[in-house]
Amino acid sequence: MIGIDLHIHSKYSSDSVLSPRTIIKKAKSEGLSAIAVIDHSSVSGARETLREASGDNILVVPGTEIRTDGFGDLIGLFVERYVASTDLYGAIDEIRDQDGLVVLPHPLRGHSMVSKEVMDNVDVVEVLNGRTARRKNIGARQLALLYGKPMLSGSDAHFGFEIGCVRTILSGVSSSLEELRKSLIENDRMLVGRESSPIVHVLSFGAEVIGRAKHVRPNGKI
Repeated sequence: MIGIDLHIHSKYSSDSVLSPRTIIKKAKSEGLSAIAVIDHSSVSGARETLREASGDNILVVPGTEIRTDGFGDLIGLFVERYVASTDLYGAIDEIRDQDGLVVLPHPLRGHSMVSKEVMDNVDVVEVLNGRTARRKNIGARQLALLYGKPMLSGSDAHFGFEIGCVRTILSGVSSSLEELRKSLIENDRMLVGRESSPIVHVLSFGAEVIGRAKHVRPNGKI
């Protein structure tokens, strides 16, 4: 049995303050065997975390979270190249081109209507998200069951204390990224943890405002 947290944001997301080195240290202290750093529209955090984890006894799954136009967020796991498209199906195609897994995160938060067509193109559904209200997580689980999709939980961590607070426990042992990828589709699992306090979201909003301010150019554009 291994514990994994495949939804963590680093400083390369404007609303997080975590360095890749801090993420790795905290994940190890929490007893996690695998993590994924999935920054908004960026693979820089994933790449740096992979480098920093060299020699550490922890699997790092590269990935990214894409803000698609008119639909909502989409996660690509096992993806190391930047996903340029913000069209839902264009982004899915780019993830597939990298042999990545298409994950639908927190489907009842921040998304337009999730149709059968969308679900047919999704590999895994995140049904327990640390920053999502319980009733919406329950609804996400019902959605995954309806379409027979594998389920995943993730902390959606933006601060160190959130890492591992929600995790997926997979049966068996995955010692490589390929084994882990297969396990996410095929193996039994437990989803453990609980949703964070709303105060965390307020703190995260403040961090995002500060982060965006640091990236404002002299002409006022971000």
